[in-house]
Amino acid sequence: MSQTEIIAHRGASWDAPENTLAAIHLGWEQGADAVEIDVHQSRDGHIVVIHDSTTRKTARLNRRVAVQSLTDLKALDAGRWKHRRWAGEQIPTLTEALATVPAGKRMFVEIKCSVDGVPRFVSTVRESSIRPEQVIPIGFHLTTMRLIKWALPECEVCWVVAFRRTIRGWRPKVEVLIEKAKEAGLDGIDVGANGPVNPAFARKVHDAGLKLYIWTVDSPAKARPGVGPRRAKRRSRVWAYPTSLQAGQAT
Repeated sequence: MSQTEIIAHRGASWDAPENTLAAIHLGWEQGADAVEIDVHQSRDGHIVVIHDSTTRKTARLNRRVAVQSLTDLKALDAGRWKHRRWAGEQIPTLTEALATVPAGKRMFVEIKCSVDGVPRFVSTVRESSIRPEQVIPIGFHLTTMRLIKWALPECEVCWVVAFRRTIRGWRPKVEVLIEKAKEAGLDGIDVGANGPVNPAFARKVHDAGLKLYIWTVDSPAKARPGVGPRRAKRRSRVWAYPTSLQAGQAT
C-alpha cells in the first residue's frame, strides 16, 4: 500500500475562505496531513496570513498589507467574499495559525514578505508551541530561504519554483534546481504541477538527497504516481498522492 500525503493549499480553500482560521481548521477536519499558508509582514512588524500583497481580493480593500497595522488588518472581513456564512473571518497571525497544528501534522508556510520579515518570522516560529519539524518554510526568493535555513536549521526549508516553457523546452532544468537548492543548503524544492514533473524528474531530485513537493493539483490527471506529495484545493479524497517510490525516504 502506498503511503500518501495530502497538503491543503491555503487551508481547505475550496470550501472555506483561503488563509483564514476557518480554512485551516477545516483542512485538519477533512484529514489533511499538512496545511499550506502564505504570510506577509504588517506595518508594525507582525507576520500575518494572507496570499496577496494587498487586501483587495479577500477583504475588498485595495491597500498593501505592508502599510497596514495589525489592528487595521484585524478590522477587515476576510470571509464574506467567499460566502456570507463566512462573514467576520479575520486575517490570522502566523502565531494563531501555528497554534492550530495538531500533533503529527505539519504546516507549510510560504514566505511572501521581504528579507526584512525574516527575523520576526524566525522569532514567531521559535516562540510557538509546536515542534520545529512541524514547520516547513517555503518561498520563491532563494536568498530569503537560505537565511531562514541558517536561522532555523532544525526546520525543513524548501525553494518554490515556477516553470516557464521556452522554445528550448521547460526552464529551469532539474539539474539547475538541484544545484542551486543544494548550494543554498536547503532541504528540497516545491515546483509547479504545470511543468515537466514526472517519475524521472522526481528520481533525479531524490537521488540528490532533496525532498520534492508539487503545487497545485486539482484534477486526477495531474495526480501521477511516483512523483511526490502535492498541494490541492479541492476536498475530494480522490487526490491522494503516492510517495512510496522514494527509496523509503519521506518527502
